[in-house]
Amino acid sequence: MAAAPGGFEQAGELKIGQVGIANLRVRELDIDKLEREMRERVERAPKLFERAAVVVDFGHLSSTPDAGAAQSLIDALRRAGVLPVALAYGTSAIEALARQIGLPLLAKFRAQYEPMGERVDTPAANAPQARNTPPPPAAEPPPTTVARAAAGMIHTTPVRSGQQVYAQQRDLTVCATVGAGAEVIADGSVHVYGALRGRALAGAQGNEGARIFCREFHAELVSIAGHYKVIEEVPKELRGKPVQVWLDDGKLRMEELA
Repeated sequence: MAAAPGGFEQAGELKIGQVGIANLRVRELDIDKLEREMRERVERAPKLFERAAVVVDFGHLSSTPDAGAAQSLIDALRRAGVLPVALAYGTSAIEALARQIGLPLLAKFRAQYEPMGERVDTPAANAPQARNTPPPPAAEPPPTTVARAAAGMIHTTPVRSGQQVYAQQRDLTVCATVGAGAEVIADGSVHVYGALRGRALAGAQGNEGARIFCREFHAELVSIAGHYKVIEEVPKELRGKPVQVWLDDGKLRMEELA
């Protein structure tokens, strides 16, 4: 995310999760600054962020804050206009903190920040093999499952306000319009062969190589692997035009399609 006005790094990096819940990664526990930044986001895009559900992620801090500081931040975010609903799961200390301040833990949002394909150690993976016993063969997915994933998902009817279409582990192609207040999500890329007026989220599980393409750009919000822009941040010359959106070194880029 770009530096804040004046050349200072932002205290909190806001990312959008797979189901439209915002994830606030706290980079610096400066409660006044975090409250100010969040209030500015709400004022800039009230339809998206006013009373929006937010998951607070303390995992980037060098130490877990105490319950008093965490509660002060929760109260500050509420004053700014959003609704903190959970903490992002990280360590046993975070779990204890969540219990102290009466919030649940949500684990899936942390995957948005992790590299794709990173190995996760499990007790089964680390257990020694019995001598002279060959390891069991790797299970192969049914061919029909692979074929469906490779083909992508095609949606042929308009996506209306309040509707959500999600393509899991594949691309999404919408052969119609996406209305204001609607949401299209894909773990791969999103293609809209019509007007895009709602929200489009590509790379929902962290795929930074995903892209968004649309024939007519009016999007309320576009996001790739959690990096987002709202319509107020989009150059006016791109509105109503065919546009592609992609990530370049962690920064969201967009340009008119030729």
